[in-house]
Amino acid sequence: MRNLVLIGVCLLAQLTSAMAAWAGDVAELEILGFTRDGGVFAFEEYGVADGSGFPYANRYYIDTADDTFLKGTPIRVRLEDETASLDAARLQAKQKGEAIIAQAELTANRGITAGFNPVTELSADPFRMVVNPRPIFSPVDPPLEFRLDEIGMNDTAGCESQGEINGFRLLRIEASDGGQTHLLHEDKSIPKSRGCPNGYRIGVVQTFSMDSISAYAVLIAVRQYGFEGPDFRWIAVTGRL
Repeated sequence: MRNLVLIGVCLLAQLTSAMAAWAGDVAELEILGFTRDGGVFAFEEYGVADGSGFPYANRYYIDTADDTFLKGTPIRVRLEDETASLDAARLQAKQKGEAIIAQAELTANRGITAGFNPVTELSADPFRMVVNPRPIFSPVDPPLEFRLDEIGMNDTAGCESQGEINGFRLLRIEASDGGQTHLLHEDKSIPKSRGCPNGYRIGVVQTFSMDSISAYAVLIAVRQYGFEGPDFRWIAVTGRL
């Protein structure tokens, strides 16, 4: 009996080790918020890179009127030292971000997380999210619906050995206008900053309102071929209503 227990412990240890070896790197997501007028949306992704063990923290500041990065952003911090702490990387990114927009303003205008679908969610539709933009019941706003399509781009230079490569298209469906479709984003090519993406899923819909809903951000998880398993990073598509 003792031998059987020891064998079981060894098998469990091997299984746990194998799972850790193929864990990949899923970046944590932190919604930083909006400026007080909803004109800018900011978020942070952070984690420890698989393979190297280096901590990183990236901050993105996006103009919601035209869905472009503010000058001097994104802010990317990577501490090339396995002994460096993740908190140290995040602190550096935060300090650099203060020169763009004060953290206090973003925190005071965080907005509403109207929809949330983490990469661990298996039962939800990764390509469609419909939300009530504000927690008001009965709803006073028409629902916001977003749909994502993957676009095959296997001819992307530098990604030949990285599996199936995809860009994406994001649509907003206008519930109050007979289901009219608005194209929010469509890749014609894959930017180098995104690496070699294998797939996508809608992760978060964040809304901002004053008297009514005035801005939104759709956070999309990007799956990549990683050193120890799939890696996930975050991008956002923003807009005004």
